[in-house]
Amino acid sequence: QVQLVESGGGLVQPGGSLRLSCAASGSIFGINAMGWYRQAPGKQRELVASIISGSNTNYADSVKGRFTISRDNAKNTVYLQMNSLKPEDTAVYYCRFSTSLRLVYWGQGTQVSVSS
Repeated sequence: QVQLVESGGGLVQPGGSLRLSCAASGSIFGINAMGWYRQAPGKQRELVASIISGSNTNYADSVKGRFTISRDNAKNTVYLQMNSLKPEDTAVYYCRFSTSLRLVYWGQGTQVSVSS
C-alpha cells in the first residue's frame, strides 16, 4: 500500500526558512505530477506549487520568488524549500502525487507555523 510521508514542518519566525519533504513508501509507478497544497484554518485547500515530470514547475502567486519545489525521481520524493516565510504562510501543508494511471495520493499533512 502506498503512503506519502511528510516531514520538515514546524514553528519558525517571520523571515525564516523551512524545507518540507514528502517521500512515497511502497510501490508507486508512473508518477507524473508532484505537488504541495496547504490549508489554513477556515480556508479551502489551495495549490502552493507543483512539478511535472521533468522540471516544469508552477507556483501560487503568493509564494513566487520565495518557495522552490524540486523532486528526486529515484527516491520518489518531492521537496518544498520555503524562504522568507510570512505569518500568512501558516497552514497545514499536504503533498500530492498523481500518476499516469490517474491515481492520486495525499500525505497526512504537516503543520507549518510562522510566528514571532
